[in-house]
Amino acid sequence: MRKKRHNGRLATKTSVEDEIAHLRGLDLTGLRARWQSVFQGPPPGHLPRHLLFAIVAYRVQADRLGDLDHETRQVLDRTGSKENGATMSARLMIFDQKRTELVPGTVLVREWDRHSQRVMVMADGFAWNGQTYESLSKVAFAITGTRWNGPRFFGLRNKEGRLAAEVPS
Repeated sequence: MRKKRHNGRLATKTSVEDEIAHLRGLDLTGLRARWQSVFQGPPPGHLPRHLLFAIVAYRVQADRLGDLDHETRQVLDRTGSKENGATMSARLMIFDQKRTELVPGTVLVREWDRHSQRVMVMADGFAWNGQTYESLSKVAFAITGTRWNGPRFFGLRNKEGRLAAEVPS
């Protein structure tokens, strides 16, 4: 463990997993105290233990690993609006398409044959296992030995979801 200064006091830096495991062991009073230290204010009195845990655990992860981007927050904020289902579905489809544009440096992870496969998006292709491939489909073939739609193999496309979105309501 590494010690670091945080808000003028000495704090022990633990992994996110360790901190969440610690949160799981806290009772209601302990979770309320942790809420107070994370959010700098008292928790709502009506929240049950499982919701306090979930909210504090999310905040711990978001603080350490990064929170939702602005565009995602906007989409989530609009889900409570009075838009009809078709309008919201169209908005979510456009948002989902934007999110599948891969930026160099992105790491795609897929479990195959009980092994975690990690592929990094490069400017000139996709790096896997020390080699660069020109397409995700070629990476999927190298991993499995069979032909795959690369984006589908890595969970970037969902045939059922796409077909359902194309059927008029």
